[in-house]
Amino acid sequence: MIKINQKIDDMEFEAFQNNEIKKLKFSDYNGKWLILLFYPADFTFICPTELLSMANLHEEFKKLNAEILSISTDTVFAHKSWHDNSPSIKEIKYPMAADPTGKLCKYFGTYVDEEGLSLRGTFIIDPDGNLKAYELHDNSIGRNAEEILRKLQAAIHVKNNKGEVCPASWKPGKSTLKPNLDLVGKI
Repeated sequence: MIKINQKIDDMEFEAFQNNEIKKLKFSDYNGKWLILLFYPADFTFICPTELLSMANLHEEFKKLNAEILSISTDTVFAHKSWHDNSPSIKEIKYPMAADPTGKLCKYFGTYVDEEGLSLRGTFIIDPDGNLKAYELHDNSIGRNAEEILRKLQAAIHVKNNKGEVCPASWKPGKSTLKPNLDLVGKI
């Protein structure tokens, strides 16, 4: 599985976006932050709530030079059918990537062999293609889009402000920390 601060491999995949099926690859997003949202399957219960909450914040992510990609083991045709039949999914403007062979899911460590599905996984990739944060959890627990946005804001802040770190629950405009290595172990 890929590790924090490791550069992701450039992989090609199909995606459904704006009523079109297209071929994409991770390098298409060089110079942008990339949020990868792995989810189990189309036509499920929790997934549309998560994908819609991300769609509702999509413009906020774009203002931060970030793009969202949702990824499941469904095909682009399943994504299109879901889009055509679900009012929530119709709101999505970001690409919905298809991973029917599980290649992307296996690379990022979200694939569940016994089910042929993905765990819920969120990955934040920096503009240079390096993994900065990820979270994996059980498929019965939905994610919080505002927390993903907050983590992205923190990752951007530390990238742009060398030597600073963001404490717990940090939000833009709040104080950061400048670690003093002389104090390590004394606190």
